[in-house]
Amino acid sequence: MNRIYDVAIIGAGPAGLQAAIHAARRKALTIVLGKIEKSALYRAHLENYFGVPGKKDGREILEIGLAQARHFGAEYHPFDVVKLELGERGFHIETERAEIFEALTLIIATGVTRRKAKLKGEKELLGKGVSYCVDCDGFFFRGLPVAVVGGGSAAAHGALTLKKITSEVYLVSPQIDIPSELRRELEESGVKIILAKPLEILGEGEVEGLLLEDGQKLSVKGVFIEEGAKGALQLATVLGVALDPENMTYIQVDREQRTNLPGVFAAGDVCGPPFQVAKAVGEGCIAGLKAAEEAGKRRKEKKNEA
Repeated sequence: MNRIYDVAIIGAGPAGLQAAIHAARRKALTIVLGKIEKSALYRAHLENYFGVPGKKDGREILEIGLAQARHFGAEYHPFDVVKLELGERGFHIETERAEIFEALTLIIATGVTRRKAKLKGEKELLGKGVSYCVDCDGFFFRGLPVAVVGGGSAAAHGALTLKKITSEVYLVSPQIDIPSELRRELEESGVKIILAKPLEILGEGEVEGLLLEDGQKLSVKGVFIEEGAKGALQLATVLGVALDPENMTYIQVDREQRTNLPGVFAAGDVCGPPFQVAKAVGEGCIAGLKAAEEAGKRRKEKKNEA
């Protein structure tokens, strides 16, 4: 907590790693948080990128990019970010392992989750008890029973947040893959962990329950879908970052990849289409350079104040 990074990058895909390379080469103290396997490129191939002949394995390209970022001095912590907050000296970043990092500037390069409705009733009841954002919609369910669908750290943290607001919280997933200390926290808080596959969200006009594969029916008024890492939409909007007013799906940036919030930049798919590595890398380059420049100004200002 005593170490303040110049640039913290959330996301380890092409945009995030390119940002790290450029920020670190500018001698900015840089940290990358996220898992390269969460990048859309990790399980894909690349054959339309300048200077790369033939079809190349996406995983290999990401691993090379990560090695480059580290070579130039960037630190890498392969853990999901679950919370962002404004602090007196910059930004506070909390990971799934309850680690806290502090940085003068922030680059959001988490990519986007192009989720299609998987559960019967999910699409029909979206906004009528079905939500993808605990931080955005949790308070609408004060004193009511809810379920969180998902087995990762984002789902666990969402369940813990809801436990402070609602009457009862079920965490539903066939498998729970979280750190042991987080599981203990869930159990101690009273969150009910159910190892089962959800099949259908029940209700006419509003959520009335959740049907599981083993035949159980949970009587809940809200169902929060929290699969995978915490999405950029949640992390960004809670922090105060503005979204594209046309569709409220992507982070709005200017030509220097700056958001409306001073010190916060964004790059890659999270800024909208086209969803191409070339675009992500270009935006990552700009974000890394501008964030390093901004961090330098902030350090200088703080030095002058002292």
